[in-house]
Amino acid sequence: MQSTDLGNKESGKLWHRKPSPAARDGIIVNIIHSTSDYLPKVLRFLNVAFDSSGDCLIAGDHQGNIYVFDLYGNRFNLVQRTAQACTALAFNLRRKSEFLVALADYSIKCFDTVTKELVSWMRGHESSVFSISVHASGRYAITTSSDTAQLWDLDTFQRKRKLNILQSVGIQKVFFLPLSNTILSCFKDNSIFAWECDTLSCRYQLPAPPESSSILYKVFAVTRDGRILAAGGKSNHLHLWCLEAKQLFRIIQMPTKVRAIRHLDFLPDSFDAGSNQVLGVLSQDGIMRFVNIQTCKLLFEIGSLDEGISSSVISPHGRYIASIMENGSLNIYSVQALTQEINKPPPPLVKVIEDLPKSKLNSGDLKIKVTTGRVQRPAKSRENKIQTRILKQDLAGSFENKENELSDGLNKKRLQVLLKGYGEYPMKYRMFIWRSLLQLPENHTAFSSLEDKGVHVAFLNLQKKYPIKSRKLLRVLQRTLSALAHWSAIFSDTPYLPLLAFPFVKLFQNNQLICFEVIATLIINWCQHWFEYFPNPPINILSMIENVLAFHDKDLLQHFINHDITSQLYAWPLLETVFSEVLTREEWLKLFDNVFSNHPSFLLMTVVAYNICSRAPLLNCSLKDDFEYFFHHRNNLDISVVIREVYHLMDTTPTDIHPNSMLHVFVALTKGQYPVFNQYPKFIVDYQTQERERIRIDELDYLRERQMVEDMQAEVDQQRVEDEAWYQKQELLRKAEETRRELLLQEEEKMIQQRQRLASVKRELKVKEMHLQDATRRRFLKLQQDQREMELRRLDDEIERKVHMRDREIATTAKDLEMRHLELESQKRHYEKNLIRNQEAVAKEMREDANAFRRKVDLEEHMFHKLIETDQTQNQKTQKLIEENLAKAEQACLNADWRIQALHKQRCDDLQRNECYQEVARLLRENRRTETEVLDAMMGKEAKKWEEAKEKDFHLKSEKKASALADASRKWFLEKEINDALEHAEHLCSKAVPRYPNGQVASSGVPRTSQLDDISEMDSSTCISLNQRRIQWDTMERDLVERVRNLRQRLTVQARNRRQPPHLLATQRA
Repeated sequence: MQSTDLGNKESGKLWHRKPSPAARDGIIVNIIHSTSDYLPKVLRFLNVAFDSSGDCLIAGDHQGNIYVFDLYGNRFNLVQRTAQACTALAFNLRRKSEFLVALADYSIKCFDTVTKELVSWMRGHESSVFSISVHASGRYAITTSSDTAQLWDLDTFQRKRKLNILQSVGIQKVFFLPLSNTILSCFKDNSIFAWECDTLSCRYQLPAPPESSSILYKVFAVTRDGRILAAGGKSNHLHLWCLEAKQLFRIIQMPTKVRAIRHLDFLPDSFDAGSNQVLGVLSQDGIMRFVNIQTCKLLFEIGSLDEGISSSVISPHGRYIASIMENGSLNIYSVQALTQEINKPPPPLVKVIEDLPKSKLNSGDLKIKVTTGRVQRPAKSRENKIQTRILKQDLAGSFENKENELSDGLNKKRLQVLLKGYGEYPMKYRMFIWRSLLQLPENHTAFSSLEDKGVHVAFLNLQKKYPIKSRKLLRVLQRTLSALAHWSAIFSDTPYLPLLAFPFVKLFQNNQLICFEVIATLIINWCQHWFEYFPNPPINILSMIENVLAFHDKDLLQHFINHDITSQLYAWPLLETVFSEVLTREEWLKLFDNVFSNHPSFLLMTVVAYNICSRAPLLNCSLKDDFEYFFHHRNNLDISVVIREVYHLMDTTPTDIHPNSMLHVFVALTKGQYPVFNQYPKFIVDYQTQERERIRIDELDYLRERQMVEDMQAEVDQQRVEDEAWYQKQELLRKAEETRRELLLQEEEKMIQQRQRLASVKRELKVKEMHLQDATRRRFLKLQQDQREMELRRLDDEIERKVHMRDREIATTAKDLEMRHLELESQKRHYEKNLIRNQEAVAKEMREDANAFRRKVDLEEHMFHKLIETDQTQNQKTQKLIEENLAKAEQACLNADWRIQALHKQRCDDLQRNECYQEVARLLRENRRTETEVLDAMMGKEAKKWEEAKEKDFHLKSEKKASALADASRKWFLEKEINDALEHAEHLCSKAVPRYPNGQVASSGVPRTSQLDDISEMDSSTCISLNQRRIQWDTMERDLVERVRNLRQRLTVQARNRRQPPHLLATQRA
């Protein structure tokens, strides 16, 4: 036994050499905490608790030093100094590094073992807390003292509920049931109640124990599955309650030296599924005895009269026991060492067969004497009796022959003898022997129907997961797996099916029917119970292997347990690949020669034998990766040794753990049609398919309906539970009514007084509650009023701010508009100034042109007057009359034309003024939006005007040329007219009636003069209009050009008429 003194060290190792606990005491290490002062003393440990993993524990002494002991890492650390004694500990919280400690000042604190900081401080108890129970989820905790129990929420560290009771009753213990949402409360009057954690409603109450074995309960323990409650007290009797049936089903009497029970705790087992069978009982003498509650046998005990145990805690996985001794030290026990003697395999039985003398043998009878006894102990003649049985040789022989005869004329017994002699079947006849051993029916029609269904959807992308080089092999594997999936729906969702089938597919790739039937026979017989826990690995099969391994090589199993290596790592990889990963082809064929020739349990025994034969390298492995690599790769192992070990295990394994008793014998496939394979949870496979389809169609509706159904079901279940509880309670009350009637009568007066006191207390509490509610209401109203006032002030400030911002925006906009107006005014003045300058320049040019035109007209008029003066003396009277009439007519035409032109000008002015107003308004609106467009338009207008100016300049030059030609023609015309006038004057004198055959000369002369006058008047009016509007210049210019064009045409016609030769004129005159 190793001993470790913590001293003043804050961290260190628990042991300096690997512990080897002895079977007699099982102590791994003894931990002492002593001081190194002048007067050294030992600090007593008071409480200890394991974490949820079971490899780490926490302990506190009476000075408040709290240590964490890591049994897996061989370390201890001082995590906190509370300066006061701890009364209870809990280390199984949801956050793994946190723990709860109840202190002597009635408070509960939560610390972190990593940061060593205080997480929370909970107060509320008025007496010492002696128990802390944590919910399985780690979210809630119950702290118990003698007068109250309180429920805490460990997420917020707030108290949810408080259980108050009368001082006369008292609380023994309140704790959570494991893996349940139920709280169990045990009181000093032996009443036990079960409460619902969420609603804190009473679920049930256990009845009172029988009066013949009535004890006052002090200590309690519950199995890991929460079905059995053990209770004890100041007696050597133990009461076992079934919480499901709510009744006392067993009373166990401890030895007479046990007078009182101080502590109870169940010892967990990895293979009992929580239904613990071993109960640890700590009695008043300091010895903790472990008994089997089913067989009532004492298994082992820890502690002694000299070194007694004060309290004890068992780890959750059942490997360690931490006990606080009466001397204050802490002992860590190994359960494996304590149970080593118990778990020893029984000695093998030896069967002695003696033959009778030949003279007494008959051909029909065979007498066999079988003597049974243990190997270690010599057999006694009196105790061991010789049993003699007479067996019918014909009957036994016929039965054995029928069992061993195969369909192809082979005998299974002889094949087994051949196999044991040579170790394997001949390569040439191996496939034939296998087909005979497996009794393959070769159902071609049934296999064809499966194959005709095509490739299953689950194996369409098989090459992505298993990239096989040979396409033929991949195709055969895909077809075989698809046939298996069509045969039974479970195989479409089995992930390891390709690994299991691949070696057989590779072996029988040329005969797919035989391949399919070999795999199907293997699944039906050697894969029995594999799919009962689908989609999980077969836990039952792995448990069989683990039990056999524990029996034959317990050290190897313990090595696996120490390194957290489960059967899913050292057994399942071998089974799901049927040893194809760890064996060569020849080794694998040799192994399956033996597998197919023996009972289906032979394959499971092969897994155990493989581990036992690989014991040396496995014991040297310590990392999980090393174990995984070992069971997934080939190893240096002789398969013949493994097979011999398998036969040895088949013979030496006890019947109660032998897989033979749990697996059926070989059953061949039926002929014609393959048997239905439904040895799996069919609802899982069907449910997956239906679930996918259902989710795809109406997932949301289903969830809503399911929620409604669950709520209704929960309500129905709750109502049913309540009804059952009520009926049970009524039945109990009815049964107890007669026996307690007198007691009720005696207690009635006390009850009335208590009710009166309770009513007065309730009234006081109600008044206080009303006052508190009134004060809270007033405070809440005042708070609401303050909030509303603050909201109003905030709204007023917001309104003022918005009004101020709006005023500032309006002022800014007004300033911008004023600036814009000023800019427009300055632009307008600038444009007007430029227009005036342009108009003055144009007017000056027009005045010069008009003066030149007037001078030219004056010259023409002077010449014309000179012509008239020559005519005036001859035809004054006649000419005067004609001129007057012609002047009147011309004046009337001119007046009408002038009025028409005036009206036309006025109308054009109105239209142009209206258009100008609209254009100005439109320009103002557009100018507000896009100022750049106006500038572009002005530039475009300017370019266009310059082009018009160039065109007009060109027209002006052309008109000047035309006027020069007209002047020359007029000069010629006047000279011609003067000569004609002289000739005509002579002719008028000879006429009595004033007829003018050449009157068109005079008439043409008068209109020409009037036209010239009109042109001068139009020139003056045009100058006036140009000063007013620039736009009118274009109109007047067009009119002037039109008139000049008409005048030119008329002058051309007259010139043509006057260009006749002189001799033609003389002829006409003659």
